[in-house]
Amino acid sequence: MKILYLETSSKNCSVAISDDEKLLCLCEEVSENYKQSESLHTFVEWALEGAGLTMKDIEAVSLGKGPGSYTGLRIGAASAKGFCYGLKVPLIAVNSLESMIEPFLGKKYDYIVPLIDARRMEVYTALYDGETGKELSPTEAKILDETSFGELKDKKVVFVGDGAKKAKEILNLPDAEFKDDVYPSAQYLIKRTIEKIDQKEVEDIAYFEPFYLKDFHGVKKKKSSDSI
Repeated sequence: MKILYLETSSKNCSVAISDDEKLLCLCEEVSENYKQSESLHTFVEWALEGAGLTMKDIEAVSLGKGPGSYTGLRIGAASAKGFCYGLKVPLIAVNSLESMIEPFLGKKYDYIVPLIDARRMEVYTALYDGETGKELSPTEAKILDETSFGELKDKKVVFVGDGAKKAKEILNLPDAEFKDDVYPSAQYLIKRTIEKIDQKEVEDIAYFEPFYLKDFHGVKKKKSSDSI
């Protein structure tokens, strides 16, 4: 089964294609400027070319559904739904935090804690078993302070993601590892996507919304009456 993967929830605009569990091609780039709107469809074209396929060969689309950048998630979801409608193929959605833990499973960590920077001292996070990848606490928006994750003090734990930098500065966990150069990646959606397909866990394309976790807060424009 040829599957297209899109991951746009972070600074990493990432596209992959697999044949079942075999990765055929990966195109991704980390940018401080969140280039999803500029790069996503170009990366899809490059990934198809690299895999030796055309869009008509794609039999399912998998999306990293968030949490993460509101704008990035909107772009990824709109593109994924468009591809699914056009190709008449199913949509699978995977928590973006799960793609961050994949490279660290089975590395003798008791716990893996992804941290996506959500501005100020807030992060999007969850707790995963370091061997099985099982979710041990649900995804949440968490405000960090020196007592956060104190229950992990005597455990072998690794914090991964762009929120790990500020976590290292404030958390009282001297034995923990912090890797702040880790971003959600389309290549690490493959395993979970195959599982969801086998279990027939597909999304209703018409009603699917990304996992924003919290509401978008834009700048409120002044009404003309406000200045009178």
